[in-house]
Amino acid sequence: MPPSQPSPGPMAKAALRDQLLTARRRRPVVEIGQSAQAICAHLLAADPVRRAASVAAYVSVGTEPGTAPLLDALVAAGTRVLLPVLLADGDLDWAAYAGAGSLAAARLGLLEPTGPRLGVDAIATPDVVLVPGLAVDDRGMRMGRGGGSYDRALARVPVGTFTCVLLFDDEVGRDVPVEPHDRPVAAAVTPSGLRVF
Repeated sequence: MPPSQPSPGPMAKAALRDQLLTARRRRPVVEIGQSAQAICAHLLAADPVRRAASVAAYVSVGTEPGTAPLLDALVAAGTRVLLPVLLADGDLDWAAYAGAGSLAAARLGLLEPTGPRLGVDAIATPDVVLVPGLAVDDRGMRMGRGGGSYDRALARVPVGTFTCVLLFDDEVGRDVPVEPHDRPVAAAVTPSGLRVF
């Protein structure tokens, strides 16, 4: 294959990513809200999350499975929550979450914490790491939006840390094209429950 042509992995990923994003755009707003509540309940009942002193998470946007109820419940329970700050090079810095009032609009339509930056290696310290995604296969290989930010972050997470992707039910068990830089997760949570790989 000539070097100027993309390999089948990236092309297959782009096609699947487009299909999944289209399906998400068609989800009713009420379903997204109900999903956020169900995902929150499943995670709060999960042993790794209940025992965690600190959790790395993210602020959902648009039609992603919602995280607002979860973030507030974790803080109310006394759990330290770290949220990402997207850097210019696509990597992720981290800062502590101090409630919805501590978030500010950022580029790409994101909401980010306004507190002191903790550095890209701060992702190595939480007991639980919750990440966004578009799909996951039966081995825990996750597909994101294509920027590679979370693959870089997951590479810094110590082996044995509970890592989990938040998805809708029909996004689990998909045939996800895998590339060498892709990092697996230990589990997926959907409105129907938690699945450990």
